Amino acid sequence: MTHDPETPQRSVLMINNAFYRAFEKKNLEAMAEVWSQGSSCLCVHPGRQALKGWAAIAESWEQIFYNTDYIEINTEVITTEVYGDAALVVLVEHVLQISGQRRVEAQSMATNVFEHLGSRWYLLHHHGSPVLA
Repeated sequence: MTHDPETPQRSVLMINNAFYRAFEKKNLEAMAEVWSQGSSCLCVHPGRQALKGWAAIAESWEQIFYNTDYIEINTEVITTEVYGDAALVVLVEHVLQISGQRRVEAQSMATNVFEHLGSRWYLLHHHGSPVLA
């Protein structure tokens, strides 16, 4: 049996998946492992302003996790592209979020940009835009 080496696309999809699992588990430590900690990282939550730098991004995730009782995210990847040490994943997020008595099901189009540093990929930019029904 031959060993099939991991392709860059597969590595990017694995870290992309780790981002969404950290999101679902509301786990800030796991989220921090996925994100670039640099000052140039950006996050745009659906319908919100851009957040720049890990401190602002981490605070936004903390608030989302605190205000969410349950979240489930299924993704539908449209494309994964790798350009040297940069990569992007464009996908549809199918989100079920429960907060108190409020249940919200929504779809977002998302673009996740990754950078390769050392021996692994890190999320550098996440941008989610709501899909209108």
